[in-house]
Amino acid sequence: MHCIACRSLLCASLGKKATFNLGTVRVRSTKCLSDLQVKSSYKVNEKSPLTNRRKVCQRVLEHFDTQYAEELGSLWTSVRSVLLNPDCWQHGVMLNRFTDLGDLRMRLKELGYTSLLPPNDHERPSTHTLPQSDHKRPSTHTLPQGDHDCPSTHTLLPQVSAGSLECVVQRAPVRLPAPRHERGRLKPYFLLNAASLLPVLALAVTEGDRVMDMCSAPGGKALAILQTTCPGLLHCNEVDKHRCDWLSKTLESYVPAPLMETLQLTNQDGRDFGHTHQGMYDKVLVDTPCSNDRSWLFTPSVQKGELWLKERQKLPQLQVQLLCSALAAVRPGGVVVYSTCTLSRAENHAVVEAVLATCPGVEPEDLQEELANQLSEHFTFAPPLWPPGLLVVPERLGHTWGPMYLSRLRRRS
Repeated sequence: MHCIACRSLLCASLGKKATFNLGTVRVRSTKCLSDLQVKSSYKVNEKSPLTNRRKVCQRVLEHFDTQYAEELGSLWTSVRSVLLNPDCWQHGVMLNRFTDLGDLRMRLKELGYTSLLPPNDHERPSTHTLPQSDHKRPSTHTLPQGDHDCPSTHTLLPQVSAGSLECVVQRAPVRLPAPRHERGRLKPYFLLNAASLLPVLALAVTEGDRVMDMCSAPGGKALAILQTTCPGLLHCNEVDKHRCDWLSKTLESYVPAPLMETLQLTNQDGRDFGHTHQGMYDKVLVDTPCSNDRSWLFTPSVQKGELWLKERQKLPQLQVQLLCSALAAVRPGGVVVYSTCTLSRAENHAVVEAVLATCPGVEPEDLQEELANQLSEHFTFAPPLWPPGLLVVPERLGHTWGPMYLSRLRRRS
């Protein structure tokens, strides 16, 4: 068998079944997924060749040790060991319902993948091959004011529901290859940190909702929204021009041309939408720029690490402004979900508390029963210092998802 790489077995010929005790298994081609069954008996190896390719920035690590030991207490020890060992990180696979998935589900099941989400009360709709040629780039025109009808599901899209999102996960650190672009075909799956789906689930988009993804690049959460249901409008915004182009390409690679008509793509400062689009949306997702703990630990130089740590001090002010803008852009009765991929209390709880203190008519909603209790099999949630917010921490093997913080706010008036 070929197309399988495992740290110390790069050139080995493997049989139908293989068990690896160390490292990350990388499957180079989905064509041979059915040839491998992986058991979840992985151990952390601090001298892993893959880990050694990424050098830890000691300055950033020292900063994290000081801050997170205080904020997380004894939990920081286990979180730290996971963050420092990329070989043990898990990788979720979000399936694209707009493509013909063929036997991909079966192959993933043979690899040991299971569904992240609880089963629905009804059967998942079957997927169909959709028109995929002549993809249009998302519009950058002024956001229209009128109603946006969802494309007819019997002609353009399979019947969908709020439960149509499919993500499969593996307790072992198996990583599939990122799907390549093929002209005329949509990509079949999207790789992601499964915790990044929690803000989308908290947003609870229903068919016909007018939705904004305020800081949308690289596009994983926007894709997850479209996998969940068919919104009346999905406005994806990204302030950085390079990342906006990246977002556009992501959407084109996964979304069929007919559905692109319901998308709007803009390259604006999210802080302006509270004034220019006041009360226009049913739901807004603010996955704000933050100090990404996973990537910052592996900053390429001490100088870059020092620069990032200085910039980190300015982030909470920006995050407060973005969240206030989102709350102004949502209609009375609508909801805003705020999220980050950092453990930092200053960028999480403190931001939400600051906004609640200055924005009357806004109430936080407790997500413990709705999300944390139902998904505790897969995620480790830090003990709540402030109940309305959830913090997913990468705490042990099999639970390496996160960091991911989320909080849902409802605008009452």
